Amino acid sequence: MTWKRGVFGFLALALTGFSTPDLEAQDREELALALDSYIEAVMERLEIPGLTLAVTRGEEVVYTGAFGVRSLESGEPMRAEYLFHMASVSKPFVATAVLQLAEQGRIDLDEPVVTYLPYFELADERYREITVRQMLNHTSGMPDVDDYEWDKPEYDDGAAERYVRSLIDEQMIAAPGELWRYSNMAFDVMGDVIAKVSGRPFEIYVKENILNPLGMSESNFLYAETSEELRTTGHVWRLEPVVSDVYPYNRRHAPSSTLNSSVLEMTNWAFANLNRGELNGERILTEESYETLWTASAQVDEDRHVGLSWFLGSHRGIETVGHSGGDRGYSSQFTLLPAEGIGVIVASNYDRAPTWTIRDGVLDILLGYEPTMPKRHLGMAFAKEYVEQGIDAAKALYRRIEAEAADEYEFGDRQLAMVGWYFMDHDQVDQAIEVFRFNVQLFPTVGPYYELAEAYEANGNRELAIENYSKALELRPDSQTLKKKLAELRGIEPPRSSSSPSTIVTSTPPRCPSPKPRTPCGT
Repeated sequence: MTWKRGVFGFLALALTGFSTPDLEAQDREELALALDSYIEAVMERLEIPGLTLAVTRGEEVVYTGAFGVRSLESGEPMRAEYLFHMASVSKPFVATAVLQLAEQGRIDLDEPVVTYLPYFELADERYREITVRQMLNHTSGMPDVDDYEWDKPEYDDGAAERYVRSLIDEQMIAAPGELWRYSNMAFDVMGDVIAKVSGRPFEIYVKENILNPLGMSESNFLYAETSEELRTTGHVWRLEPVVSDVYPYNRRHAPSSTLNSSVLEMTNWAFANLNRGELNGERILTEESYETLWTASAQVDEDRHVGLSWFLGSHRGIETVGHSGGDRGYSSQFTLLPAEGIGVIVASNYDRAPTWTIRDGVLDILLGYEPTMPKRHLGMAFAKEYVEQGIDAAKALYRRIEAEAADEYEFGDRQLAMVGWYFMDHDQVDQAIEVFRFNVQLFPTVGPYYELAEAYEANGNRELAIENYSKALELRPDSQTLKKKLAELRGIEPPRSSSSPSTIVTSTPPRCPSPKPRTPCGT
């Protein structure tokens, strides 16, 4: 693969790591070259097809960069104005729309969702207690979407309501407000709330009340209405980066995932939020609403909290506000440092691009630190060795890397899970089972046991599927998903719950990308 030098525009500079607003031209060039060189090195190291980057400071776009290609098939150079599927970076737009309606007195954040959607129903009577606020901070107790069905997209206005009505058999994983658990499903329901309260389809409401007022004219939640001349092509890992066979669009999941935008237009979103709801005389929210959006309302892990949709963390001791995104073929990051007036937007047309780590490296450069270089994917090396030499050789390679080059590679159960799901996605279930079995040996935890059970189930081995689902259940005894799986395999009808025990979640979902090819992610 040939890597092209990034095309960047350096418009102004006032960044902490590079001194003062009146920086000399030579120093401005040095910053641009530092960012440019860093991204090029990352792309070559990880074979990323394409990536764009924008940085804001104060009222200025201080850097834009476009690297690699729009599509590996065409070889056309990437441009900063090209549109990307932004995935879960969509979610703060949902929260903003809800807060707009709340400011108008049309939505009460602490009112149950059924107040606005009487047909909203889950297979657990506790659904009646779920509030709007709990949907927006991922404490609703709702499960997550298992398959976005990108290969079966819906395009009509009725998709949102049909999706909400389809949830009647979904089990809750906890009582409302009991624990934090990321749920795309909850945000998709909120899109229908916005539609019913406003009287406009969710996508049209956001276009008219957020995107257009902020000058984001090419951005859209409706893929069909985006400019073909500006669209990019997503890429997935198939032992190497290849063009994805589907574009991640399905209107039933628009609120949680289908914003299409460019890093250039997303700088306006950065400016508006850093200005607490105002850009160029257009106000999309009152300043007071940011106290709601950006105040911690639930703990995610030791380092992060969530406000309403926005994740609250820190980098080098400086508070951050943002959201990540990852779907089939795409990966994205949107991060603000409010105290510094800095915004960073990263978008890649490759779902294995570690945009979270890339963002960290960019922030390091901006703040005057040595940038973080992403580690290589151990799973990718393992998979290539398996295909060429067999499972024993792949296991030996794993052990060799572990002993000799551990600092260079990403480890953890998600690495081999990615390999197993590659084989599952290609109907090579026997190979997937070998990988998942090795993963269980290395990491005897809930996820690996669950994935091995799924592979055995797909292979028709009911006994071993039950055995491994049971081992996962021993580690997470209150999991309704595992109980339902076991009941189905044993031929027992799972009860419709009214007060069933909740799942005690001891770990957060992995940051993007998800190892499963059709599963979205974003934190």
